[in-house]
Amino acid sequence: MLPSLGCQALTPAGGGVGRADWVRPSRARVRRIRDRLREMYGRPVNLPHRDPVAELVRTILSQATSDLNRDRAFNGLSEEFPDWEAVRDAPIARIELAIRPGGLSRQKAPRIKAALQEIGEEMDLAWLETAPREEAMGFLTSLSGVGRKTAACVQVFTWNLPEIPVDVHVHRIGGRLGLFRPNASSEEAHDELLALVDPEDSYEFHMNLIRHGRELCRPTPRCEACALRRMCSFGKSANYRHGGPATADGD
Repeated sequence: MLPSLGCQALTPAGGGVGRADWVRPSRARVRRIRDRLREMYGRPVNLPHRDPVAELVRTILSQATSDLNRDRAFNGLSEEFPDWEAVRDAPIARIELAIRPGGLSRQKAPRIKAALQEIGEEMDLAWLETAPREEAMGFLTSLSGVGRKTAACVQVFTWNLPEIPVDVHVHRIGGRLGLFRPNASSEEAHDELLALVDPEDSYEFHMNLIRHGRELCRPTPRCEACALRRMCSFGKSANYRHGGPATADGD
């Protein structure tokens, strides 16, 4: 039986801004945002499970779907195969059948098989915990179906290493709060957040941004209920459009 992993509780504003014109916000501002999010949602604690192969597969399964569908697919693999070597060596059709309840099985089955084959015969990723960051992230992003966000998830949820995976929620909120350029790519957003957020706060910041994106800062946001409103240029402009005050609340 494959290991079971506990679930992690899981449109930029403005026009284009050139890199030369961009002024990075201060860490003090980011800490104020952290503190306001903490008041709203608490301080989540990471419980790293130390199973990098499971996290890699789980995160590939999470791509372009909900947490519920991801878990259905992961559970399907766990019930069908005794270990990751068996998944690696199985026909793609069998993997696809096992993960079908989670959707997108035709796309994800070959990615999973290829990634597991590329890890190596020993199926050992324990070295990632102590490897230099660039080496670890470079290896992970070289695997089939693994981008920067997936690689960051492996490092965060397996070892509690300081990465901030940029999903759709983090990208949307970060752009609205001015943590990176409004037109920043996902890759650039990752780099900017790593430069801005204190390493010890990376998990908390990531999780609270996701929760904020699900509860308030949606594609159509509920700015009137948001405690970050006066720290947010997007929120202040939305407030202004609705006739409310647009008082600044720090940088």
